[in-house]
This record gives sequence, C-alpha cells and structure tokens, in this order.
Amino acid sequence: MSGPRRRKAPAARPNTRRRPATGRDFWGTDEAEEDAPPAIRPPEDPAAMIKSLGPPPIPGYETVAEHYFDAVYDKAAALAVALAAANGLLDLGDADDGEGQIHG
Repeated sequence: MSGPRRRKAPAARPNTRRRPATGRDFWGTDEAEEDAPPAIRPPEDPAAMIKSLGPPPIPGYETVAEHYFDAVYDKAAALAVALAAANGLLDLGDADDGEGQIHG
C-alpha cells in the first residue's frame, strides 16, 4: 500500500488590487426624473402579435391550442389592465369617441 499523497502548495496569486468604485449607483442616482409614465390603453386583441407568427406548431391540435392560448392572453391582458387601473395609469380615452373603454 502506498503512503498518503502530499498536496501541492497553492500557487501564489499575483498582488492584484481592486479597482475603486466608480461612484455610480447600480439603481441610478437620486436625480431621477419625476416624469409620470405614459398612460396604458387596453389592447383590442391581446393575442394579435402572437397570432401574427402563425398557428402553433402542434400537429393535429392547432385549433384547440389557439383557443387555450387566447384564453391565457386575454387573462394576462385583463390583469395588466387591472394593475394599470389600480395605479392610475389606465387611459380610457374620451367618453365621446368610444375608444379605450373597457367592455366587460
């Protein structure tokens, strides 16, 4: 039987110094702009962009998949509109033009 193996001494690291901090905060500075974010208008068709890519590549189940995907997109859009409304960011448009009104 052989004896215990000796471990090699760790290689000496070169004496590297850390660079000084740049003084820039990761999240920005206190001089943040106080501009209000733009108002959010509910989409007419939440799935429009996804539908532009074509049918889902699920052979034999395209119609069923589109139905379920539409339900998910509608739910996500409804939650986004609710979140915008809760924060006062919802753009309902003018009452006279009929655009942007939420129809439930």
